[in-house]
Amino acid sequence: MLAANAVAESIRTTLGPKGMDKMLIDGSGDATITNDGATILREMDIEHPVAKMIVEVAKAQDDEIGDGTTTAVIIAGKLLEKAEALLDQDVHPTVIVQGYKQAAAKAQTVLQEMAVTASSDPKMLLKIAQTAMRGKGIEIAMDKLALISVDAAKAVAGFEGKDLEENIKIVKIPGGRIEDSIINHGLVVEKERTSPEMPKKISNARILLLEGTLELKKLDTDAKVTITEAKNLASFKEGEEKVIKDQVDAIIKAGANVVFCEKGIGVPAQNFLARNGILAARRVKREDLKMLALATGARLVGDVMTVSAKDLGSAKLVEERKIGKDKHMIFVEGCEKAKAVSIILHGVSEQFLEEMERALDDALNVVLDVIRSGKIVAGGGAPEILVAEKLRQYASTLEGREQLAIRAFADAVEAIPLTLAENAGFDPVDTLALLRAKCGQGAKNFGLNIISGQPSDMLAEGVVEPLKVKTQAIKSAAEAATMVLRVDDVIAAKKEEMKPKPGQSPHDYTMPQMPMPHY
Repeated sequence: MLAANAVAESIRTTLGPKGMDKMLIDGSGDATITNDGATILREMDIEHPVAKMIVEVAKAQDDEIGDGTTTAVIIAGKLLEKAEALLDQDVHPTVIVQGYKQAAAKAQTVLQEMAVTASSDPKMLLKIAQTAMRGKGIEIAMDKLALISVDAAKAVAGFEGKDLEENIKIVKIPGGRIEDSIINHGLVVEKERTSPEMPKKISNARILLLEGTLELKKLDTDAKVTITEAKNLASFKEGEEKVIKDQVDAIIKAGANVVFCEKGIGVPAQNFLARNGILAARRVKREDLKMLALATGARLVGDVMTVSAKDLGSAKLVEERKIGKDKHMIFVEGCEKAKAVSIILHGVSEQFLEEMERALDDALNVVLDVIRSGKIVAGGGAPEILVAEKLRQYASTLEGREQLAIRAFADAVEAIPLTLAENAGFDPVDTLALLRAKCGQGAKNFGLNIISGQPSDMLAEGVVEPLKVKTQAIKSAAEAATMVLRVDDVIAAKKEEMKPKPGQSPHDYTMPQMPMPHY
């Protein structure tokens, strides 16, 4: 319990708009400054197995929802702290686990009843994005990034994939103004033309995505070609060039004027493509090709000789541009019904750009959650105060010892508004008393106003969060706490002995492959 609580305490001060940052130093001395809970826990060097279980919970929260990791870990830590007090009162762990499960189920019901339906109105989505970004240390860029995140989320909302990296590519460029950051409804490929003879700009592009290569395959290591006469050498080279020319002719016949190739493009192919006014890029990453397919509607082609017009994608413009001092990129723009987009971020330093990316990732996830589910709740600790109030009322209806665990659960959930007040510099006890009083009067959407320190209607203030963030945070925290509570002893497992395999010399041992523990 101490190990699990230590993890929660380490990130508690990062919660909320006034939360502090952590500086993480890796083995090589490089520093990362952030208050993003998921990043801190991912980068922390943790050895204790129970502490690792708490980190796994945070990872699950981040993978599932993309936000709310700090909330989930703080609640999990407090649940274990309250459970320790119950254990000292001789309440059995099984009773506590049962009570926590009942409380988590009741909390889910309360949150569902509290939720309001959100329209996909851009103003509401902007408020949600800004709430997710507050306190990330990028307030100077918040309005711009919020607009970008809403635009990008709306563009890819129809795609059911949970992993944003499949649909949204973020390109970070040090230097320039934050205002220069833009969203491109297409893709930015961090490559340049394979030949300076090729056109820099293609309007009304017809795009071929080639998985193969446009260069001659090398012979096998033991292969040999013997040429005895000079004229045969010339005809051999002509034959090689004809193969490449036929491939380029197939591209021209299909109607393509832009080629993105996963593998190499040889010099002969470059020359033929340039002569025919085709822009081409080689060694394009597989991930970029997949996103280009989503953006342009093209199909990935393996054999260039089989390409046809229906395999090609389209874009209004494909252009190579110089970014910064010495970097060139190819911009694919104006893709109709693009299911993949690019976001180009400009910032003063690498550190600031990384924090911008983390804030943008949180905003994108929460906006997508709201667009897809359509449910939001008030922020500022309002949901936790209401859940705690309802849980205490629910506990009063029970007769067994489970009511003690449910009350403990209510106290643990209130750690969120308590921490928000503490991190903002207000008296946490007074703040909690004010919020409880407002909730008791029936004001269910009242949370902590970070500026005044007084209870305010969070819906009216525009401080809102997706329902899924809150429900998943409480679910994750309860599961983590019950998992730890069910463990009554930590025992060192027996080590596998090193044994020779059949037919192997007794002196040539290999360590057997151990399965990685999964919590």
